[in-house]
Amino acid sequence: MPCLHYVTAAQQGDRVDQIAALAFPEYSRARLQAWILSADLQVDGVSVKPKARLKAGQCLQLNAQLSAVVEAQAQSIDLSVRFEDEHLLVIDKPVGMVVHPAPGHAQGTLVNALLHYHPSLNHLPRAGIIHRIDKDTSGLLMVAKTLQAHTQLVKQLQLKEVQRVYDAVAVGAIIAGGCVDAPIGRHPTQRIKMAVNAHGKPARTHYRVSERFTQFTRLTVTLETGRTHQIRVHMAHIGYPLVGDATYGRKGWLPKGGDADLLAVLHGLHRQALHATQLSFTHPVSAKWIEVHSPLPDDLQQLLIGLRAYDAVR
Repeated sequence: MPCLHYVTAAQQGDRVDQIAALAFPEYSRARLQAWILSADLQVDGVSVKPKARLKAGQCLQLNAQLSAVVEAQAQSIDLSVRFEDEHLLVIDKPVGMVVHPAPGHAQGTLVNALLHYHPSLNHLPRAGIIHRIDKDTSGLLMVAKTLQAHTQLVKQLQLKEVQRVYDAVAVGAIIAGGCVDAPIGRHPTQRIKMAVNAHGKPARTHYRVSERFTQFTRLTVTLETGRTHQIRVHMAHIGYPLVGDATYGRKGWLPKGGDADLLAVLHGLHRQALHATQLSFTHPVSAKWIEVHSPLPDDLQQLLIGLRAYDAVR
């Protein structure tokens, strides 16, 4: 059955794309405009342009059928689900899992796993994934299961209403917390890297000290923006790269005089010490405040045990 909306007296003179956004809020403006252009959304049974102005009593008719927008292959891969209802789920992504398929990573990604877990996600952009974290960062990711939830959660993210908290360990003794407010863009010469760049996009990272060690610092980090590699780039920029970060770390970061046990722990960490530990947001349908937590993975727990043991005998 088509979805219908009759233009009200208050909406007279407004553009069809503006009225459609209010009439069908479960869909994004971009998707509605595409349906207007493809004549899947008509006015009084006739195709119109998105900027057409309407009169009271005219009827918007939405006949669109959702088609598959994700072409990745579904794969049976275990997922750790921290929260789920009929509208969304929150996944605890393990270290080493790529989020989206890409050249060299066509299988084994979170998208492949999600399409097997909930096949209808192939109708949603990026299989419903609202944001991403790096392959070698572990922790929480939010996934919409409906277009309505997807539209609302993306809007929350854009309005900076989603709270993302990370647990990190940095190289160096940081005295106090702070905020890094520096734009991030592509590295000028190394295209696989990001960098603080005057021509980049605005980026802001807040951090506070949660545990001090002799030559390292455990941090609680929150994001205002979500640029690629943001925490890793910002911490390296202020001189405190994350432990184990092969891309943004520096040579000679291993502690001088470190004992064999500590060095074994540090060498055994095969990724950056970064974990998305908390995700908080307003439920897109019930409007309830949702707060999801993820425990620290074993490799990062072992790192902290090693750092504490090293400091205890100094």
